[in-house]
Amino acid sequence: EDNRDHPEAAALFNPDKLPAFHDPFAGGGSIPLEAQRLGLEAHASDLNPVAVLINKAMIEIPPRFAGKPPVNPDSRSGQADITAAWKGTAGLAEDVRYYGKWMRDEAEKRIGHLYPKVAVTEEMARDRPDLEPYVGRELTVIAWLWARTVKSPNPAFADVDVPLASTFVLSKKDKKEAYVEPVVEDGRYRFTVRAGTPPEEAKRGTKVGGSGSPFLCLVSGVPMPFQYLRSEAKAGRMGARLMAVVVEGDRGRVYVEPSELHEAIARVAPPADTPDTNLPERALGFRVQEYGMSEWRDLFTDRQLVALTTFSDLVEEARDRIRADAMADGLPDEGVPLRNGGTGATAYAEAVSVYLALLVNQVANHSSSFCGWNSTNAQMRSVFARQAIPMVWDYAESNLFCSSSGSYANLFERQTKGLTTLGLGEPSFASQCDVKEQRISRRKMISTDPPYYDNIGYADLSDFFYTWTRRSLRSIFPELLATISVPKLQEIIASPYRHGGHEEARSFFLDSMTESFASLASQSHPGCPSTVFYAFRQSELTSEGSTASTGWETFLDALISSGYSVGGTWPIRTEKQGRVIGNNTNALASSIVLVCRPRPSDAPIATRREFGDALKAQLPQALVQMQSGNIAPVDLAQAAIGPGMAVFTRYSKVLDASGEPVSVGEALALINQTLDETLAEQEGDFDADTRWALAWFEQSGFAEGDFGVAETLSKAKNTSIQGVVDAGILASRAGKVRLLPPEELPEDWDPETERRLTVWESVHHLVRVLNRGEEPAAEVVARLGTMAEPARELAYRLYRICDQKNRPQEALAYNALIQSWPELANLARQQAPVQQGTLLSPVEEA
Repeated sequence: EDNRDHPEAAALFNPDKLPAFHDPFAGGGSIPLEAQRLGLEAHASDLNPVAVLINKAMIEIPPRFAGKPPVNPDSRSGQADITAAWKGTAGLAEDVRYYGKWMRDEAEKRIGHLYPKVAVTEEMARDRPDLEPYVGRELTVIAWLWARTVKSPNPAFADVDVPLASTFVLSKKDKKEAYVEPVVEDGRYRFTVRAGTPPEEAKRGTKVGGSGSPFLCLVSGVPMPFQYLRSEAKAGRMGARLMAVVVEGDRGRVYVEPSELHEAIARVAPPADTPDTNLPERALGFRVQEYGMSEWRDLFTDRQLVALTTFSDLVEEARDRIRADAMADGLPDEGVPLRNGGTGATAYAEAVSVYLALLVNQVANHSSSFCGWNSTNAQMRSVFARQAIPMVWDYAESNLFCSSSGSYANLFERQTKGLTTLGLGEPSFASQCDVKEQRISRRKMISTDPPYYDNIGYADLSDFFYTWTRRSLRSIFPELLATISVPKLQEIIASPYRHGGHEEARSFFLDSMTESFASLASQSHPGCPSTVFYAFRQSELTSEGSTASTGWETFLDALISSGYSVGGTWPIRTEKQGRVIGNNTNALASSIVLVCRPRPSDAPIATRREFGDALKAQLPQALVQMQSGNIAPVDLAQAAIGPGMAVFTRYSKVLDASGEPVSVGEALALINQTLDETLAEQEGDFDADTRWALAWFEQSGFAEGDFGVAETLSKAKNTSIQGVVDAGILASRAGKVRLLPPEELPEDWDPETERRLTVWESVHHLVRVLNRGEEPAAEVVARLGTMAEPARELAYRLYRICDQKNRPQEALAYNALIQSWPELANLARQQAPVQQGTLLSPVEEA
């Protein structure tokens, strides 16, 4: 039906065979994997060799060895269930599990002495009742907690290495609280560990104040600004001091004081053949170079370097064992390697090695001096909790041979669980190529998630893993891993450090992305629209107060200049709830999907006025449709770009009054302006008290304001201050007024008995009750009756105001209400019918 106006597409479309799929910016591979799971032949490509390897591990290798039994000796000897049906990658996963365990056991034989246990003595248990049950026992270490140090700036203590601790808190868990207490004696200090509620000074560590403040010298109290810390680090005088040791107790974690033995064992000589790739001088996402770190090896302790080189070398040793075991199990060895499509013993051994090498990467992510300790849940933090490497002052060094978070066994179990779900789709392919030059997209369905302007430095960050991957797998993929580091010059991001400034970086991104999308538009299957995911938030405010984004503007400019037109957008719920950090981050609850087709060659030209009129005619309808679909307020402005750009890109050009083309930035501004006007027009459905409260909230929020200003505004809104007070939403005294926040509203409120029921109080009582759970909030929705829908509309408007006024806490509350609405409505329908409360304007009441 969609192809009636596309004869070429109709001729190409075969109803008996779906078209192949291509993601030209494959990255972590989630889109190609889902395409394969849906039954498509998936093609993934990327310039980044780490990304290509991940895609090979997810979509290329599993189908090649699907349905085959494991080859390890335990399986052959009957210790495993050889009668099991080895569906999908179950056999491959079993071998990864077996040889991964062999690697762990072999590594422990070689370097296990570097990870000693803690012997609990009577002296250690003195004044520590929590340690008494362990006296005379040896406990396995979970992690060693270190603080970086610099020399004291006070000349009287110039030989003292003072700690840089962002906190001394070890555990915030209820009834398991613990903290480090530094004891200063005669110009020196030592660390003790206390059980119990941490005092305020423990929470601050050695910082002057908040998270961004400088440190104080522990022994002299002299401030140490960041400039001093950088100079000390670059001079080679930054070290580390062991603060505490986390061990496995009978009922959870136990915290003990550091010992000289454990500190000495950790200071092992580093291996001579550690990868020595240089860090970039400057890069997006990390500035650790300012603290004297010039090579990637500097991000690891010496003990961690020993462990990672040991595990990396064991990948190659494991490969030889796998090949021999596969041949002994009867798998022929034709000598064709994995990279050339082999399926014999050599290729299979290489395939298993890929997963073992990726496991080493996960070990590196949890075995760096940039891993923190989360005192809330008492667990390790990985380096890449987000796509950046922030400076970590007090770090956690995991015990790779325990079974807790950050250990080899813990990471290994997670990986093998994921592997068993692969290999059930069509044979698929991953390759390295530049999107501007590739021909893979020809007559394929295209869906992709391209780079986010200057948000992430993908290639620079990937070098963290590439150094270890190349060490383990270079003999398997010599061409893919030929370069010393990940290719960067062709990478399509707007890095000012790489291109000589912000404007040069923008030009590079625009030109490269335009060329890339032009290539995709010319190759894509004519019967299928291209879809582009973009989870990058408009978050920059212009001087006029409107929303803008250089990243979005440049990206859309490239998309449109390439010959694509945008048919629409819709948010797809792809991001974890915890990703919505706050209002000022480039993080959405959803990825925004742009549906694109090549723009017709005969597209008309329009004036700016014609474009604006078309926007006002069509965007409100699209907005109502999105709201009826319960789109989250946090995504509304982003999703509105779609129908707005669908109008803009139906024209070959939009010209202003002087005959100059209207830029994408101007078009975005008009779309946002029309969105605000549409939301404002919905206020006509609200009562007068709510309209006043809305105008006051936009100006003052929940803060106090002048009574005279409020009274003047009330006359314009056809109400009175006393009336708004009587409605129960405003406090007025001593010449000041303020709106009541949800937590100050009465708990015995009942909309059925309200004489002056307002949409405003309905929303904020819902926010208040939702904090107690969805069931009580649904009871309120049921009692509101027809008032419920205006309340939902008001929540959208309130979110938009909070978003523009930088009020993140209130914004999250309104967003949560809308996101919960489908469940609230469903539960409300199960309630018995209720009588609707009264909704009268002040004039009607009179």
